[in-house]
Amino acid sequence: MLNLDRLRVLHTVSVTGSVSNAARTLHVTTSAISQQIARLEREVGQRLVERHGRGIRLTEAGTFLARDAGELLTHVERVEAGLAEHRGTVTGTLAVAAFATAARGLLPGVLGTLRSRYPELRVSLSEREPHESIPALSRGRLDIAIVQEWPGDELTIPDGLTRCDLSEDTFDLALPADHPLAGRDRLAITELLDEDWIAWSDGQICHDWLMRTLRANDAQPCIAHTASEHATQLALVAAGLGVALIPRLGRDHAPPSVHFVPITPAPARRIFALQRTSASARPALRATLDTLQRAANSPADARPTKPPSQAGKPCRRP
Repeated sequence: MLNLDRLRVLHTVSVTGSVSNAARTLHVTTSAISQQIARLEREVGQRLVERHGRGIRLTEAGTFLARDAGELLTHVERVEAGLAEHRGTVTGTLAVAAFATAARGLLPGVLGTLRSRYPELRVSLSEREPHESIPALSRGRLDIAIVQEWPGDELTIPDGLTRCDLSEDTFDLALPADHPLAGRDRLAITELLDEDWIAWSDGQICHDWLMRTLRANDAQPCIAHTASEHATQLALVAAGLGVALIPRLGRDHAPPSVHFVPITPAPARRIFALQRTSASARPALRATLDTLQRAANSPADARPTKPPSQAGKPCRRP
């Protein structure tokens, strides 16, 4: 009988592209990966990998077995999730990743609620951008990935993942309090095309979206300062060094000398959670996603720090 752990090793080598990447994914040494593959080759009586330059590649037999191993591992996860659903208790461990603003503005209250309500559940959080968390989720290194999607820059969701919508996060203009437009009830972004802008770092989703938005109005934006953290951007605005677009989820602890003005039309990013479809029956996943949804749809000053009393709208499930 084929060993499931060795099949997992071969499948991980296949999807990550190398022994070293597979070792990092599975948190073992490269020697352990090589040993497991060698044992699997003895079990099946065929070569599964071969030398290719400085690395290895799968043989035809290895490619065939790795593909079927992926299907088998997905089925095993589905069976395990079904058993957990039958047991009906929220227990075990979950690894959750979220982009920076959600990790700071949304997850602390959610994790506190889960710990209070489900003492036998252990949830760990890591801060990762979507381009990191989505592949990690697909490979089984995460259980939930909380990601953001911007207008005109929709994310590609791999097969085998299920989406659970959480909220839309609206952006406002952050202006120095003494700015001539700070007293307005509402502004169009076209009224600030000639301003000095404080933006996210080059290459980030938010930076690229802002540049496209400003250039769509035939403007060549002046990016005076860049910073990845909203707190840094707000500090620069407070110092009178420019204006910025700030999501409402990132407005905590804004300096008093910063004034927020809504934009017409109001831009918003979509925030949603992803999970592997094969694991969606796990009570721990359902409890976590339901808690996330309730928190995401609560006002910032009402996000849960203790178990909520009412259930929210359920996530979409397969």
